[in-house]
Amino acid sequence: MLVQASPWHAHALQRTAAGLAEPLSVPARMEWTTRPGQGPGAEVLGPDLRGKRLLELGCGPGHNAAHLATLPQALGSAQAGGIPTGARVTGVDLVGLQVRRARSHYGRLTNLTFVAGHALHYLHASDERFDAIYSVFGAVGLVTPELLLPAIAQRLTPGRVLAFSVPHPQRGGRSPSGDDRPRRDHVALPDRTRLPIARWEFTTDRWERHLRQAGFWLTSTQEFHDPRMGHRPTTLLIRARRL
Repeated sequence: MLVQASPWHAHALQRTAAGLAEPLSVPARMEWTTRPGQGPGAEVLGPDLRGKRLLELGCGPGHNAAHLATLPQALGSAQAGGIPTGARVTGVDLVGLQVRRARSHYGRLTNLTFVAGHALHYLHASDERFDAIYSVFGAVGLVTPELLLPAIAQRLTPGRVLAFSVPHPQRGGRSPSGDDRPRRDHVALPDRTRLPIARWEFTTDRWERHLRQAGFWLTSTQEFHDPRMGHRPTTLLIRARRL
């Protein structure tokens, strides 16, 4: 019942009501920001993802997961015989309606699985090891970092990548959190209703501290702007490795 009362359920419900989810063509690239075509793509997760086990925390309608599941044999190289040999991807989302949409869009892909559930619960229940774990405006930043990051570390093979994009803490003139408490934010629904949520909005230094405490080494950060949203950065992309 808590899921059904959540802003994320309301968002998915409106999307579902707008029309039936149908099979879609697989996106040509992976997106990390609010502006399609901006910034890096799947190479953030590694140079060769064929056969790798990937986990997305907060997969939504499944676009990024589908792209990763159909990558050619190596990023930047030609496909062998024209046959995709992509990663084996699991997408987890809190809202069952989103998972239903994702399956309707991309359920035909054999090496792609969508699961409904809380990211933290999935990580604790799973006994799999993943070669990369990622979140694109997903669970990272929306679940208590002190709980989520150590759980991710338990499921990630040492030396492999955790990457996540979050709303930039200074977007729209906001100030980053001065402590470890979440801040009030909102979800904009398709009908333009705004529903409140809690979000952890850290500077790079604070994210680095939390990552280090969970057993990660921060390897890179990038800021991105969306001209439609003014001159301030809108997205923060962080990449780290499991120690």
